[in-house]
Amino acid sequence: MTYKAADLNYHGENCGVHNWITDGGQSFYWHPDWLHIAEDETGLHSRHEIEVEKGGEITKGHAIHAILKRLNEMLSNDHA
Repeated sequence: MTYKAADLNYHGENCGVHNWITDGGQSFYWHPDWLHIAEDETGLHSRHEIEVEKGGEITKGHAIHAILKRLNEMLSNDHA
């Protein structure tokens, strides 16, 4: 099994911070000013850097990609 965007439940945005939750209850947060996805709304506990071309603007799509990459890395580590 690999995670896909359909596996993420978007829970909206609060003060610029976007939140996604997996069916398993794992939360991910992102703000347009952050260069990472985070495990808390403050962004202080980063989980994964967002990969974007130098000088490129980071979008919600980049955050979703980073979340999926992180989830699938965790899944492969669990099965290793």
